[in-house]
Amino acid sequence: MTIRVTVWNENVHETHNKIVGDLYPDGIHGAIADALNKADGIAATTATLQEPEHGVTQERLDNTDVLIWWGHAAHGDVDDAVVARVTEAVWSGMGFIALHSAHFAKPFKRLMGSACNLTWREAGERERLWVTSRNHPIAAGLPDHFELENEEMYGEPFGVPEPLETVFISWFQGGEVFRSGLTYKRGAGNVFYFRPGHETYPTYFDSNVQRVIENAVRWAHNPAMRDPAPTDAPNVPVEQALEPIEARGPSLHADGEEGFK
Repeated sequence: MTIRVTVWNENVHETHNKIVGDLYPDGIHGAIADALNKADGIAATTATLQEPEHGVTQERLDNTDVLIWWGHAAHGDVDDAVVARVTEAVWSGMGFIALHSAHFAKPFKRLMGSACNLTWREAGERERLWVTSRNHPIAAGLPDHFELENEEMYGEPFGVPEPLETVFISWFQGGEVFRSGLTYKRGAGNVFYFRPGHETYPTYFDSNVQRVIENAVRWAHNPAMRDPAPTDAPNVPVEQALEPIEARGPSLHADGEEGFK
């Protein structure tokens, strides 16, 4: 089975900043998709903020097994209708991977239900990532730790819900630490947040970072059939209960409809 991945990127820095444009001539999304397309069993395509419906139409999501999201400068420009569409796709079983500044992206914040705030510093300092769960699939093939010579610092406290698992913890040259690889379950969808990836550094060309993203795609993929109605909350009438029961007491609902008996 081929895992269908859509790599989404706002594609703003690459088109407005020469340093970023020279570093990622095909965009951050292009660099990530290119690395994934070299892996067996993964087919990655891209989408950007500038496309109609930001490139994530309902049809596109229906044909996406895992959505990777990178955003920074234009979180507020993402249409709320698209955010709702992405969120429901995750609830129905699509995997979602948020990278770096996507901690503040609308879809991630909605899935987390929290502020998702943190401390930060852009100084190009060394980041050392420690594997905190050696047997986790996302850490497969990695050493106990690896380093990125230049990265933006993110520091605790990180305003997200308690994760299912913490796969990586980062230490920065300035002394801060950060929970940099977190897993969640939202509805039927698997969610992973991975911290590295500041746009002015070649992070997404690093082999260990590419390995993490590939592993995360395989982990986030849910091969089961999507839930077609993840937001439904149907009424189960008394007569349809699995065991015989009788209605007791007053009710605002009669025969599944709102009203008074």
